[in-house]
Amino acid sequence: MTESQKPTGNFSFDEKLLPQAEMLEEKKSKRSLYIGIPKEADKYENRIILSPQAVKQLTEYGHQIAIESQAGIKSKWKDIDYTKSGAIIKSKREIFKADIILKVSPFNDDDIKLMVGNQLIISALHFNTQTSKKISALKQKKITAVAIELMKNAKGFNPFVQTINEISGILAINTASEYISNPETGKGILLGGITGIPAAKVIIIGAGTAGEYAARAATALGAQVKVFDNSISKLQNLKNTIGIQLFTSVLQKQVIIKALQTADVVVGALDATSDENNIIISEKMISSMKKGSVIIDLNIDNASCFASSKITHLGNPAFEKHGIIHYCVPNIASKASRTASIAISNNIFPILQRISQEKTSTNMIRNISEIRNGTYIYEGILTNQRLAKKFNIDYRDIDLLTAIF
Repeated sequence: MTESQKPTGNFSFDEKLLPQAEMLEEKKSKRSLYIGIPKEADKYENRIILSPQAVKQLTEYGHQIAIESQAGIKSKWKDIDYTKSGAIIKSKREIFKADIILKVSPFNDDDIKLMVGNQLIISALHFNTQTSKKISALKQKKITAVAIELMKNAKGFNPFVQTINEISGILAINTASEYISNPETGKGILLGGITGIPAAKVIIIGAGTAGEYAARAATALGAQVKVFDNSISKLQNLKNTIGIQLFTSVLQKQVIIKALQTADVVVGALDATSDENNIIISEKMISSMKKGSVIIDLNIDNASCFASSKITHLGNPAFEKHGIIHYCVPNIASKASRTASIAISNNIFPILQRISQEKTSTNMIRNISEIRNGTYIYEGILTNQRLAKKFNIDYRDIDLLTAIF
């Protein structure tokens, strides 16, 4: 094989074994995608949805990637990193003419105005930040909108939520440590104890992925950790995974109240829920906590378990209420922008490849579970019951719309 014949890119195992002629035939059988990646309008969103490595492999397979200048700069990738990978730098207006538009943060009103219609858009949804105006605008343009936090595969697993929750859980403890040690806003104490001084007490509400990684990080620092969840199996798995003597409990009100009164840090890390009213920690319970304690709310974009929470951003991430520091940033993973961007890119890349194998949008919905489960608007029709309930508008079942039996 000559140098020019050698396959490039990080192909899968099966692709490496394919003869060159078969690889070319496989590429011919796929639909070429025109993908647009705008720069994030939210100045506190530091991530980008595709890494240069993913762009390189997509362009090698014949897909066209248009990216706005400086879109990757906050993840430490320059325009030249993308152009060397085969992307084309275009204006925001041109990017919003693409067949598929990808973003990390939700599309805003200005983004929607630039859309030409009948397009596929993929981004975070952030349920608590949605408005009826945005939903109506997407419907009018007959957009198919997919939320990455809803993209479950056939087994009910969401790779995006898994990886972002891992990052968020670790960052929750790192962030809490910064605030609790600050002598001006916090208590001026270490999260982990030292000889002769007891460690800080950390409560984690939720034993899912974010809760697990928060517990790992907190115990690694030497903190005293208590984890609450209503799933006994999750609590058992957590104890077995961490491998230390860990206090666990179901969500019993009196047990939580007692734990809160001595807590230094409380992390809200419940798995995603469809319930808007997910308050577990009331204002009265929060007011009973020690002054200077810290709440890190990882559920603020979905259904917070704290009555006193309100959405903040990385520019002004924390506020004080009842003498307790509240940190309620919906995109906390953006603090580790490079790691988070690579994690998201690794998960979106294979889905884009599968989209290219489908000839119609109906087939895409039928055959790609992640897209079907993540779709909240299909060709201008609302398909998400929770959004329909929130804004009191009609919705249709996605399976019925695409005639899946």
